[in-house]
Amino acid sequence: MESNYSWGHERRYNAYSQYFKQKFGERVQKISVDAGFTCPNRDGNLAKGGCTYCNNDAFNPSYCNPEKPIEQQVLEGIEFHKVRYRRASKYLVYFQPYSNTYAPLEELKKLYESALKQDGVLGLVIGTRPDCIDDEKLRYLKELSEKYYIIIEYGVESIHNHILKRINRGHNWEQSLEAINKTAELGISVGAHFIFGLPGESREMMMDSVDIISKLPLTTIKFHQLQIVEGTIMAKDYKINPNDYNLFSFDDYIDFIVSFSENLNPNFIIERFAGEVPPRYLAGPGWGLIRNDQINVAIEKEFVQRDTWQGKNFG
Repeated sequence: MESNYSWGHERRYNAYSQYFKQKFGERVQKISVDAGFTCPNRDGNLAKGGCTYCNNDAFNPSYCNPEKPIEQQVLEGIEFHKVRYRRASKYLVYFQPYSNTYAPLEELKKLYESALKQDGVLGLVIGTRPDCIDDEKLRYLKELSEKYYIIIEYGVESIHNHILKRINRGHNWEQSLEAINKTAELGISVGAHFIFGLPGESREMMMDSVDIISKLPLTTIKFHQLQIVEGTIMAKDYKINPNDYNLFSFDDYIDFIVSFSENLNPNFIIERFAGEVPPRYLAGPGWGLIRNDQINVAIEKEFVQRDTWQGKNFG
């Protein structure tokens, strides 16, 4: 690409917050809810135990409780965010833990529509797996998307099938491709989540994946450096096989993610560069008390120092 960038703001990447300001004309805040879903690799349908890295307690907000009705979780989430983000008056309800399309359609309709009825809610962010969607559910979500902002976020994690198998994902890359393409073809916004540093995946494999990822019909994309979380199968494996893991130091990750972003499709909205897990949950090396806003500052500083930007080397 030419040596300039222009997204209508000072950042050198397509920032999620700016995307919503441009789309809705104001700040929009996500409110997480826990609707009590599970996953097919957790309940025995495909496998048991779930993804080896997964412990939802490490990131679930305190107001999320599957024993509470969705309406209550949304209202409590709005009150929580009114204190923290006083400028926010519009919200997206984020169905976050586990696979939030893994239920019969009629059950999904009740949950989604109860969230959409709340004042100030503009739409839904639905986190799920590519093997937990079907044509019937997509047609319904297409109908919703004509009235509300709807985005389906697929946990893809890696493009390499042998890596997905090792982490007990229960689906393959081809299923991710099919789900993402079907969703986008219906005009529904699509997000995807990837983890960097999974066991057996080299830095070269991760960096080489950017060309394939960039060809996906995505609206948003999330990145997460692997963190070894207490209470997971991976935490046990890490103690036995630490040399199988290529975990990032803070400085290494900043260098890696900026290089990755240079080659990334410049049209993708980057929702998150990295994940944050409370130190008390970590069973392996971490970055101490560094918060997401500090990570973003370091990444933006690296963009400036290199005089580079998202998509500089794309295409």
